[in-house]
Amino acid sequence: MILRLNGKIIKGVGGSYQIRLCADGAQRLRECGIDCVAQNDSDSASPKETLYCRARGVFRHEKLTLLAGDEVALRIDTELLLASQNDSAQTRGKGKDEVSGGVLIDEVFERRNELIRPPMSNLDIMFVVFSAAKPEPALTTVDKLVTIAEYKHIEPVIVITKADLDLAAAERYADIYKKCGFEVFIIGKDSPVDEIMGYINAHSDKTSAFAGASGVGKSTLMNRLFPSLGLVTGEVSPKTAHGRHTTRHIELYPLSYQIEGATGYLADTPGFGMLDFVQFDFYTKDDLLYVFREFEPYIGKCRYTKCTHTKEEGCAILEAVENCEIPKERHQSYLEFYEVLKSRKNYKS
Repeated sequence: MILRLNGKIIKGVGGSYQIRLCADGAQRLRECGIDCVAQNDSDSASPKETLYCRARGVFRHEKLTLLAGDEVALRIDTELLLASQNDSAQTRGKGKDEVSGGVLIDEVFERRNELIRPPMSNLDIMFVVFSAAKPEPALTTVDKLVTIAEYKHIEPVIVITKADLDLAAAERYADIYKKCGFEVFIIGKDSPVDEIMGYINAHSDKTSAFAGASGVGKSTLMNRLFPSLGLVTGEVSPKTAHGRHTTRHIELYPLSYQIEGATGYLADTPGFGMLDFVQFDFYTKDDLLYVFREFEPYIGKCRYTKCTHTKEEGCAILEAVENCEIPKERHQSYLEFYEVLKSRKNYKS
């Protein structure tokens, strides 16, 4: 029998994908005498609703890269899958991989959004994580993530970690983003995480990702929020003051394993040091003004219609910066991004 079931890619490594089936998918397979593998085989309480599989070769020919978060349709040959699972049970521990025979990703549905770095799709909320100290934050890197999220219609939420190392700095950074209208959380080594957990509970139908530079404590924070995840963490290098990469790939964790009735997901993402506008085509100079949400009340109120908001007299945005209505740090990020974007091809200075 051939079945067509829908699901979501929750992990992809080396051409093998782990798919979480839609609500009735696992039940339909059970009716055929097939049991899905658990998300975490060591946890007997985990719902058995995922499959391992590969994708059709046509995606490679079409140069379509499948991403964690993709909504997909699976083509399942139940006879081959059942034979594959029986064979796997007999050869378990002898080097056989986890890919289930008889299952192929047959279609990738239209994405609501996608990111190049971190590489994932259909994201609703991005927790932009940076530390108050060790490593010191580069706010332009933070703002690249924030503005990319804004452009992709992803809600940025600011999380400042390691507040115990420099509480004054953490509060100073928090004030910048609160003034711009962002949800902000400050986390110290021993401080409670009730507030951020409350936010996740209130948005438990959404797909969220923790993203930021290496060493800022993303995986550590996720372990505090969800201890059963057991994510590997690393220390900041004393020589370079940068974090060591501990997360090697994107993985989506169903929130239903932690929050009763939840339908959303939580993603851990590899850390990074910088994003490059020249290499990665995120947005253009014409979009720049609209990805700083605090600029919105002043758009159209400048003296000149072609105001660049960089140095002109009568610029409403510059006046707002001067009057401390817009944080100068955010406008500095705007200026740096403007200089990069105006030099790109198809733009004149």
